[in-house]
Amino acid sequence: MTQSLSIIQSHSFKKAVKKLHNNQKADLDDAVRAIIDHPDIGVQKVGDLSSVRIYKFKMLKQLTLLAYQIDDGQLVLTLLMFGPHENFYRNVKLIL
Repeated sequence: MTQSLSIIQSHSFKKAVKKLHNNQKADLDDAVRAIIDHPDIGVQKVGDLSSVRIYKFKMLKQLTLLAYQIDDGQLVLTLLMFGPHENFYRNVKLIL
């Protein structure tokens, strides 16, 4: 992208990041950088979550999902939440 994205963190995302250890934050930062470099890297969901993209990455050898929304018109990346697959999509629906 020629222009930079504005990054917005949801309240639940900020809360979860505070609880991470430094090595976990490094893995999360790498995932966020990958999304910034290629915003369409995540899988577009359908149905109730059609506005959400999910990016899967490893955090300390555990599969972690990162939900985000991208608004190309205003160049805004909104980080919604991250966590393991268990109850993940249900919790994303609660945020939206």
